[in-house]
Amino acid sequence: MSVVIVGGHDRMVSQYKKICKEHNCKAKVYTQMPADMASRIGTPDLLILFTNTVSHKMVKAAIAEAEKCGTKIARSHTSSGNALSNILESAT
Repeated sequence: MSVVIVGGHDRMVSQYKKICKEHNCKAKVYTQMPADMASRIGTPDLLILFTNTVSHKMVKAAIAEAEKCGTKIARSHTSSGNALSNILESAT
């Protein structure tokens, strides 16, 4: 399963990827908005939004792109490793 994580903390990127790997998922993590956000998301199976640590502009861009391809969206107010694990467990 492919996962795109939008938001979170810069120092947690490697841990997010490690947790996704433990759940047999491939992950892309964007903690800050790149210039070409829409083209970088692609067509993942799941889009995870950590809403506490991300700008409204980045959320809108990610959701718009996810809705185009029918991607499932999961939101979490906290950006902890446990929150990510819980989302991945419920998604698989």
